[in-house]
Amino acid sequence: MKKLFLALPALLLLASCGGSSNDSAKTTTEQTAATQTGETLALDTVGTSVDWKATHKGGLAPRWGKISVTSGSVSVNNDSLTGGEFTINLASLKVDPASVTEKDKKASDLEGHLKSPDFFDVAKFPTAKFVITKVEPFTGAQPSSLLKDPNYLISGNLTLRDSTLNITFPSKVEVAATGVTATAKFIIDRSAWGINYKAEGSPENWIISKDVEIGLTLKADKK
Repeated sequence: MKKLFLALPALLLLASCGGSSNDSAKTTTEQTAATQTGETLALDTVGTSVDWKATHKGGLAPRWGKISVTSGSVSVNNDSLTGGEFTINLASLKVDPASVTEKDKKASDLEGHLKSPDFFDVAKFPTAKFVITKVEPFTGAQPSSLLKDPNYLISGNLTLRDSTLNITFPSKVEVAATGVTATAKFIIDRSAWGINYKAEGSPENWIISKDVEIGLTLKADKK
């Protein structure tokens, strides 16, 4: 089975999470999208998931949940990934009830807050987007403690709210006769996209970490 990479966006993030600095996605300015050549594969939105994890500095338990990917595709040429893009439906953001331990709070209350202007402002910015800009082999020079045996580094433009930045993260990709699968796990700094609610340096008390852990599981089937 040949290995390759299939990336995703999106992202998405929320309140935030803690983790090793080695797992923080490198963030730079927006880059030119990769030229897509070869066969185009549609993303299987049922087999694709975006997980998030956020940590409070105030001693509360971490929060975690999922966000749906509504559409996307990747292009493969001679068993090599050439590009792709994905759209994430931020209105689908869910908080896992198991992560809400306070008696006076519900998962639905936290979901509403994360969709408010304090965080994603879903009414104004209902989707997030990720566009692949570069795919290169993972050399081991960028250690990852969150993902086992990554084989590619993926770079892409992540758009959240009204801001677009380029991020680079490790991924493990496999290409088979039936299609492509990919996994990734990394950390982003939500404040880089202007999501500053109760983050370090914000006008409110610093309670919620600005770091967010993102887990991606992607699937694209060959016809």
